[in-house]
Amino acid sequence: MKKQIKKFLLLATICLCIISSRAQQDDKQMIAVMNIDANGIAYDASTIAYIVRLEVEKTGKYNIIDKYEMADVFTEKKHGVETCFSRACLVQAGVMLKADKVLSGDIANFGEKIIITLRMIDVKSETIERSEAIEYLNVSNELQKMIEISVKRLFGIEPDNLVVSQLINYDVPVNSPKTTLRLNGPRMGATYAFGETGDRLAATEDQGGFDMYRTTFQFGYQKEVQYLSSGDFQALIEFVGLVGGLENGRFVPSITMLNGFRFGKSGWEIGFGPSFRFIKKANGFFDSEGIMGEQGKWYLEDDWDDYTQAQGDSLENPYSIISRLDSRGDVKASAGLVIAAGRTFKSGYLNIPVNLWASPRKDGWTLGFSFGFNVSRKPKAN
Repeated sequence: MKKQIKKFLLLATICLCIISSRAQQDDKQMIAVMNIDANGIAYDASTIAYIVRLEVEKTGKYNIIDKYEMADVFTEKKHGVETCFSRACLVQAGVMLKADKVLSGDIANFGEKIIITLRMIDVKSETIERSEAIEYLNVSNELQKMIEISVKRLFGIEPDNLVVSQLINYDVPVNSPKTTLRLNGPRMGATYAFGETGDRLAATEDQGGFDMYRTTFQFGYQKEVQYLSSGDFQALIEFVGLVGGLENGRFVPSITMLNGFRFGKSGWEIGFGPSFRFIKKANGFFDSEGIMGEQGKWYLEDDWDDYTQAQGDSLENPYSIISRLDSRGDVKASAGLVIAAGRTFKSGYLNIPVNLWASPRKDGWTLGFSFGFNVSRKPKAN
């Protein structure tokens, strides 16, 4: 007896669900999705209508008249659906189909933009009940997402904000699941030399210095090559060529190669790598005992020979010979490590990268900053 009661209750529940579902369907109005006029689009009007019909069905707002039923009615009534885009024609088609609403519209390609216009007509009142016109970025293979946004907005449904930011915000670069931000462009900045390096730059030329400021300005160009991109993460090689010292009447070139890691949404990045430049260095010694006169003074290696010859004797130099930054020396290649961090600020398509960097050396650290600008490429038209 209990088993029979349970079976009866289960059967009753199923019947109630079916009846409720059918009642809900009966409460929905019938809508007919007509062809969408297409200009400059790879798909024809009937294909686009199929996509619109699919997105309308996803909303669950209306009962959609099957396209095959529509075709049978239009064939029987000899109604030219291919050119039916005017309000009067759409109302007539709605009457034939016994529909409450008729949806149609057009899609047009305008170079860097795709404009989608949807109109929903109330058959009984013969008026345009709602309409929605949206300009999209002309991004390849994203037509269904564009139609999804237009249909949802037409029905008063809030679309996904991420999809909207990808396709609608014409003055903002497209956010992609694959980061492709490139910051090639000019760079400007300044450096400050600490320790012995700064002292040598500031020393007068008769002491082997360069008679320069500790702070020097630089300008140049950055070129980068991406080798990894996944979601918000981007790994790349950056080549930065700079020229400095012009405010002191000198030409000091350098080239830096950084292995960089960039996080697209936040704009932060870090990098490290070697830096190469050409500097003047000379071999010499410090007269720590004051043999040649001034105690602790820096002399070139040849100065010892000149001193001993003037003394009429040939003495061996008791001091260690070292290589040091010296304006009287020969031009030599020099390498160092650069560690950098920065952030990219954005204004529409304009990118403004700002970076701080440090170059640690035994003879004195060098700190600097740089900034630049470039404009992101807009998506290409199909």
